[in-house]
Amino acid sequence: MSRFVSDSLVPAANSRRRFVKGLAAGGALLGLSPVARSVLAATTSQVPAASLTGTEFDLEIAETPVNFTGTPRMGTSINGSIPGPTLYWREGDTVTIRVRNRLRESTSIHWHGMILPYQMDGVPGISFKGIAPGETFTYRFKVQQNGTYWYHSHSGFQEMTGVYGAIVIVPREQDIHQVDRDYSIQLSDWTDEAPMEVFKKLKAMGDYYNLNRPTAGDFRRDVSNMGLEAAVAKREMWNQMRMNPTDLGDLSSSTLTYLMNGVTPNGNWEGGFTPGERIRLRFINGTGNTFYDVRIPGLKLQVIQTDGVNIHPISVDEFRFGPGETYDVIVEPSDDAPTIFAQSMERTGAAVGTLNTRPGLTAPVPEVDAPEWLDMMDMMGDIGSMAAGGHAMAMDHSQHGGATSDNVPVVSHATTEFGPSTDMLVDTPRTNLDDPGIGLRNNGRRVLTLADLHGLDPFTDQREPARDVELHLTGNMERYTWSLDGLEFGKSTPIHFSHNERVRIILHNDTMMTHPMHLHGVWSELESPTGELQTRKHTISVQPAQRISFQLTADALGRWAWHCHLLFHMDAGMFREVVVT
Repeated sequence: MSRFVSDSLVPAANSRRRFVKGLAAGGALLGLSPVARSVLAATTSQVPAASLTGTEFDLEIAETPVNFTGTPRMGTSINGSIPGPTLYWREGDTVTIRVRNRLRESTSIHWHGMILPYQMDGVPGISFKGIAPGETFTYRFKVQQNGTYWYHSHSGFQEMTGVYGAIVIVPREQDIHQVDRDYSIQLSDWTDEAPMEVFKKLKAMGDYYNLNRPTAGDFRRDVSNMGLEAAVAKREMWNQMRMNPTDLGDLSSSTLTYLMNGVTPNGNWEGGFTPGERIRLRFINGTGNTFYDVRIPGLKLQVIQTDGVNIHPISVDEFRFGPGETYDVIVEPSDDAPTIFAQSMERTGAAVGTLNTRPGLTAPVPEVDAPEWLDMMDMMGDIGSMAAGGHAMAMDHSQHGGATSDNVPVVSHATTEFGPSTDMLVDTPRTNLDDPGIGLRNNGRRVLTLADLHGLDPFTDQREPARDVELHLTGNMERYTWSLDGLEFGKSTPIHFSHNERVRIILHNDTMMTHPMHLHGVWSELESPTGELQTRKHTISVQPAQRISFQLTADALGRWAWHCHLLFHMDAGMFREVVVT
C-alpha cells in the first residue's frame, strides 16, 4: 500500500477548484518545509489521493466524467483525478507501481525522463505490449535521480484526455535548495473534441485551428510600413511555401482550454504563502500540444533546475518550455497576490493561477501578447551566410548542398528528404542557443534561453564522441505529415548504438515549427555551438531553421523511443526506435 503525506502539510482547500468524481482536479499541491524531511517522515495520515509518497503505489486508469468548459465530457483519469496523483519518491529507493486498466482499450504509463530498465519504460510496441483492458501491470525499478519529473500514457491520445501526473523525487541527501514552501505546477491543455477528430481536421488542413491568420488589415499595414511591392512580395513568398506565417502551433484556444493543475483560467488555481517565504515552483509542461511562456509579473524567477537537473541559478523574467520539459524556479513574493501567467506560444490564451496570502485574493491578469509572424531567420536560418555562397532553402527540392561560410555548418540532406513527406529544406541553419524564440525577442523582459543553462554536476563521460548521428526534423504542412529525414515512423528503421558508445547527435530542423524532441533511456548532454557541454536534458526543443547538437553515452541496453513530444507530430510520424546492444 502507498503511504501518505500528513494532513498538516496540505494547504486549505480551494473552493473554486474543479472536482472530478469528488476528487480535486487540481492535482497534488503541497506546501512543504523543508520538503525532504517532512514528505518522507509523514507515513500515517491519509490525505486526498492526489498526493502519494512511499515505495509502493496502486494506480487505476479509468473513464471519468469531467466538465472543464461548461459542457460535460468523458475524460481519462488516474485514481479518479485529472491530473493524476503526484508521486513523491526518494532517490535510491526501489519503487513498485501497480497500474490497473479499467478502460475498454489498452493503456500504459511512461515515466518521463527516468533512467530505468527499458522493460519498465512503458512504451507499447517498443518496451512492452501495453496493459490490456482489465489487466494490471507492475512497474518496479530503482530511483537513480532526484528532481522534478512526470508520467503519462504512451497509448494513443490518452495523455490529452487526462492520463498524466507529476513526480517529485527527493534527494537522498539534503536538497541544496532550502525553501519554505514547494508547489508542483503542471500545465496541460484540454479539448472537448475527440483527439482523433482533431487529428483528422489537421490532416485535412494543417492550420485549421489557427486564429491569427493574416488579414486584409495586416496587408494594409504592411503596405504602409514596407510599400506595396514589398508587401506583395511578402505574401507571395508565404503563398509559395503553402504555410501560414502565424501557424506557430497546431492547436489554439479555438479548441483548447489551458489548465494549471487541472484548473481552468476562470477557476484560477491558488497556492497560499506567508510573506517572507522562499517558494519553489516546479513547472511541468504536461500538454499534448502547447508551448507555454511563463512569467509572474513583477517577480523575478530564479531558475534552478531543468528536466530534473540542477543548474547554476539564473534570474529571469520569463521562460518558454515545450511539452515534456520541466523547469524549477524559486520566487520570493513581496506582493500579496502575484499572478502566475502562462500564455500559449501562438498567443490565443493562457493558463492562470495566483500565489496569495489568503484564499480568494487575486491580482490583475495580463493581456495576452500580440501574435508575431515567423521571420526570415525562422524560415532560412543564418541568412547572413547567404552572402558567403550558401542557399537559403530548397523549396522545390532541386537545391541542396551546404553553406560555405565558416560560421555555418556544411549541410547534407538525406536522399529520403526529397519526397512527398518534405515540403522545405533549410541549407543555412542557425546554431545559436541564445534566441528565446518567436514572440519573445526584444519584448522588454529578460527571457531564459538554452545558452543560459549550465549544469552544476560534472559530466562523468569526458570521451570525445566516436561518431556523429545527424537527424533532420522534416514535415509537409499541406499533407500534415511529420517525419525524421523525410521518413515517417512506419517507413523507418531503428537507430543503433553500441553499448557505452559515446555519440554526438545533431538535430537539424527543416520545418517552421518548434519541436520538443524527447529521447528515452539516456541523458542528452546539450552542447554549445563551439562544443562545450552545458547541461543534461531529456527533452530539447529545436526552433525553426535551427541546428542543435548534444552528446550521449549509450549506457542503457534495450529498445527506446525517440520522438517529438507534440502528440500529433509523433502520431503523424516524427518518431524513431533506438536500439542499444
